[in-house]
Amino acid sequence: IDYSLHAGITDWNDNIKTEMNTLVEEGITSFKMHMDRKEGCMSDDGMLFQALEETRKNGALIMVHAENAFVLELLIARYRPQTKTLGAWAHALSRPCFIEYEAIQRAITWAEVTKGLLYIVHVSTGEGVEVIKQGKKRGVNVWAETCPQYLLLTDEVYKRKDGHLYACCPPIRTKHDKERLWEGIIKGEIQVIATDSCAFTKKQKDAWEGDFTKIPYGLPGAELRIPTMWSAFRKRKISMNKFVSLVATNPAKLFGLYPQKGTVEMGSDADIVIFDPKKKVTVDWRDLVSKCDWTPYQGMELTGYPVITILRGEVIAKDGKFVGKVGRGRFLRRNSELATQTARKLPILIGR
Repeated sequence: IDYSLHAGITDWNDNIKTEMNTLVEEGITSFKMHMDRKEGCMSDDGMLFQALEETRKNGALIMVHAENAFVLELLIARYRPQTKTLGAWAHALSRPCFIEYEAIQRAITWAEVTKGLLYIVHVSTGEGVEVIKQGKKRGVNVWAETCPQYLLLTDEVYKRKDGHLYACCPPIRTKHDKERLWEGIIKGEIQVIATDSCAFTKKQKDAWEGDFTKIPYGLPGAELRIPTMWSAFRKRKISMNKFVSLVATNPAKLFGLYPQKGTVEMGSDADIVIFDPKKKVTVDWRDLVSKCDWTPYQGMELTGYPVITILRGEVIAKDGKFVGKVGRGRFLRRNSELATQTARKLPILIGR
């Protein structure tokens, strides 16, 4: 497949600023920063502020994982002794909704002050959507994505015997949050559905040995993003146009790939997924090509499934089998100026 990359900012100094601008010139126009880790790759407010300042000049996009590291660390320490009785449910309790929406609010504040370009990854809370909505009303350059697990599941999964398999960050939330996310999609407050796919096998997940802080956090998701979301959109009677904008067109525009990608028109790459809208599939991890030996959507009944995938006019997958040429994928150099122009003009499709 054709591909591009996000860069990760783990520190901030004059050299990083130079490296950031060099990467933008080389076609890497998005940079991920973490607000949730006190060690390793955490970005404090000063780093985030300076990075956002730089995007005002170079047109790049700062992607933020928004969780408050300091309160999070406090709550993890508080619930860790209770893991034996709470199990994986302790993971959800240690990362309540305010851990996310406070961090989103702070990131939006810095984007507002600096006039930088901000993208909130994997939004999971209803309050987070509301904060983003208010920021956009004030004219802040902020966009948001959510993921299938937040739209399809609820935090009840953590009470299951195998609840540790579902541990991801942010965690899966309540039914209330799920419905507010769907409302955000319908109202145009969320622009992208991504996956944050991070697959661990059962053996790797089981290594937690009853301590929720040792669970490898992440879920497999890329392979089923399109069919699970299409089935969900269909059940909620949300249009195909809305679906396509969230999974293809908007991401291409925000990340500087449009109109080469994300649309079917003269001059664009002929990247097409052909769907059988009537094909019924019951999800079983054994039928997937991923090496991960489980899926969070096991047993889910889907209507509509991809049957052919075309890359630049050439069929590369058919009926679940790869039929393309290995090595045919290209690195995509992205255009920050183009991304800024198209992102700011991103049409908000309100309604179903």
